Amino acid sequence: MKRRKQHADQLTIIGLLIANFLRRRYLHRLLVSAVSGCFLLLFAIFSLLAPSPMHHLSSFNGKVGSPLKSHRGSVLHVPANGGSLGRDLWSSTRSHLYYGCSNASDIFLNSNIKTNPSRYLLIATSGGLNQQRTGIIDAVVAAYLLNATLVVPTLDQQSFWKDTSNFAEIFDVDWFISFLWNDVRIIKQLSNEGGKSVIPYSIRVPRKCTPECYEDRVLPHLVKRHVVQLTKFDYRLSNRLDADLQRLRCRVNYHALKFTESIRGMGRLLVERMRMKSKHFVALHLRYEPDMLAFSGCYYGGGERERRELGEIRKRWKSLHSQASNPDKVRRHGRCPLTPEEVGLMLRALGFGSDVHLYVASGDVYGGEETLAPLKALFPNFHSKETLLGKQELAPFAPFSSRMAAIDFIVCDESDVFVTNNNGNMAKMLAGRRRYLGHKPTIRPNAKKLYRLFMNKNIMTWEEFASRVRTYQVGFMGEPNELNPGTGEFHENPSTCICQDAEAKAGYVPYRGKQARESFEGSEMDDKNADIGDMKEEYLFTEEE
Repeated sequence: MKRRKQHADQLTIIGLLIANFLRRRYLHRLLVSAVSGCFLLLFAIFSLLAPSPMHHLSSFNGKVGSPLKSHRGSVLHVPANGGSLGRDLWSSTRSHLYYGCSNASDIFLNSNIKTNPSRYLLIATSGGLNQQRTGIIDAVVAAYLLNATLVVPTLDQQSFWKDTSNFAEIFDVDWFISFLWNDVRIIKQLSNEGGKSVIPYSIRVPRKCTPECYEDRVLPHLVKRHVVQLTKFDYRLSNRLDADLQRLRCRVNYHALKFTESIRGMGRLLVERMRMKSKHFVALHLRYEPDMLAFSGCYYGGGERERRELGEIRKRWKSLHSQASNPDKVRRHGRCPLTPEEVGLMLRALGFGSDVHLYVASGDVYGGEETLAPLKALFPNFHSKETLLGKQELAPFAPFSSRMAAIDFIVCDESDVFVTNNNGNMAKMLAGRRRYLGHKPTIRPNAKKLYRLFMNKNIMTWEEFASRVRTYQVGFMGEPNELNPGTGEFHENPSTCICQDAEAKAGYVPYRGKQARESFEGSEMDDKNADIGDMKEEYLFTEEE
């Protein structure tokens, strides 16, 4: 009995110990819970009081500017100002040493001597405004090669944009004819023979056709039939010609082709309104329309919706399957247009601050305002012809895509700095024109190099990012002699038509960027391997601007 009582007492003591332990554990858990609750409450209060990340987009201060999310979710803090780079953003180095020169040599035959009165050449151009411009330029040279009278070229009214404008509604036709009178005889239309209209013999020459090619393929028909029409005439003349023929190209492009007075007047009005806002301005030619992106074969991270929407557009071009199936390869080769955000980051890294006024020439941007938002956050002084002009002012031009593109062309040409996100026809045409007329700064993105930088921007500081952008863009800023003669398309690099003054000839040789040479050599290989112009086409490299 005594032993049983001792056992019971032992059990009681054990029970009391267990109960005491549990009470302590319970109190501990209560204490932990209370402390955790306090921390959560303090964090919630801090979160409410802390500024939103979007606050930085509108209130720049000091070194901290716009935090833009990368594709991995991290943030790149972009300063509001462009920094001090020790150079003038608004002019090219030593540009005053170079000037455009396109006069004919003494051995260049006058049209009075050269033109055969029984030969007439008609041209049907192809594509958007600037693609057609290349055709018009080369049409004059082709007529000279064939000793023929040129009939004012017919513009493409059947392309994607369905613009019904004729030559005289975009260009000053009388000026065109009179300026080139000593080079090539040009008439507005063929006269009827015996009251009957003349039906020309139509042929299409290969792309990049040489002078010998024209003699073999076109001249026999012209001698026999007297009237020949060359169809789908874009890039149908060799890029490399002798010096006098290249200078003829320059006389046509930079002097004979003038827009109509109404188009020039509207362009001047836009430039005046930009100048009223700021002494200097940057013009951006932004190609980011759905069809442009579809043709490029690039992928921009829009998921299944982007693949579905752009894939539907791609069905227009049968030859795009292989390109669209490997978008990473396309981007690595520098063939993808920069996004609006990427253009903004590049400009900021090159020294352009948030106070810079930006004129944007573009069509309907894929993704709309959501896509443009990062660019507008970086450059809030954001303008276009639609924001600078009233609806009534723009009404006579709005139904015609080529006339609207011509207005944008004028503003981009007159801008202090021109930048593009693509390497299409308007970008090339303006780059060459700005070289010829004084080497005004013209920024072409070094897409091959910038591609990886944009992909990895979340793992570096802004200072490192900006430094690399400036390094990669050497040779892509429109400086004199940054391209070797004969590199790239002649319309983009009219080296034969650019002369040096005595100081330049005395020994100053600017740095020619190795990256720029490699970039253009790569594009030339692309031209040899693929006849992109015969695709139906011509989309990445057409406009409307």
